[in-house]
Formats: sequence, C-alpha cells, structure tokens
Amino acid sequence: MRKLANKTEGFTLVELLVVISIIGILLSLSFFGIQNARRSSRDAKRKSDLEAVRSALEMYKADNGKYPSTSSGMNLSSIPSLVPNYISSIPTDPLGTTRNYTYSCTSSVSGNCVSYALCASLESASGSVSGCGTSCGSGVSCNYKVTNP
Repeated sequence: MRKLANKTEGFTLVELLVVISIIGILLSLSFFGIQNARRSSRDAKRKSDLEAVRSALEMYKADNGKYPSTSSGMNLSSIPSLVPNYISSIPTDPLGTTRNYTYSCTSSVSGNCVSYALCASLESASGSVSGCGTSCGSGVSCNYKVTNP
C-alpha cells in the first residue's frame, strides 16, 4: 500500500506572533512620527498667521501713519480696524479656544502706536518671551514673538 505523506500547510503560532509583534512595533513608531508632524504643521500655521497679520498691520500703518492702539497683551480678535480692508479675517490658533494670538503696542508717541509685538505659543518651543502680555491662552505662555520691521 501506498503511504500518504503528511502535508502540513500554513503558519505556526510562533511565526504568526512574530509577524504580529513586528507590525505592532511599526504602527507605534509611525503613530509618534505622525504626532510630531501634526505639531510641526500647527506651529507652521501659527507662524504663517502672524506674518499675515504683520503684513496687514504694515498696510494699516501705511494708510494711517500709526499702528492700532491697544492695551497690553490684547487678543488679536479685538482689533476690528484690520478687517476687511487689510485682512479678510483675523486668524485663530489651530487648537481653538485654549490658545490665542496676542497683539501689544510696545511703544507709543503722543498716543500713537509706533511699534508692536505679535505673540503666539508654539507647541515645539518652551519658555516665554517678554513683551507679549500675560499669556497666550489658558495657562499657556507665549514663546514666539513677531515685531514690526
């Protein structure tokens, strides 16, 4: 009689566990990479927003001979004189209501603002910068500043 060969096809349990663990490690590494990319993207948006507001402030000064006067560390949304002639809308922080951009008149002559500081809180930076008022949101210190040229 002819003897049938035992053929076993498929993967062993050990092989499956090794492949699953390798896939898990790769997924966890990619998750942290995506988180850092998102943080960097939001920081780039913040910097771009402040540059757009700075451009609007320079156009405002060219037309009016001064920058808008405000109290120290005021939220950017409180400067209505820029919209819609100089900027279509005042930008807001990508994370929403927990963070905001601030505008401070840093020097004035005869009540006219002649220099300013725009501030934001970047996620990838630490510490704080001076001349930005109290904070850039709920318990968040300002660590990025843009001033007039």
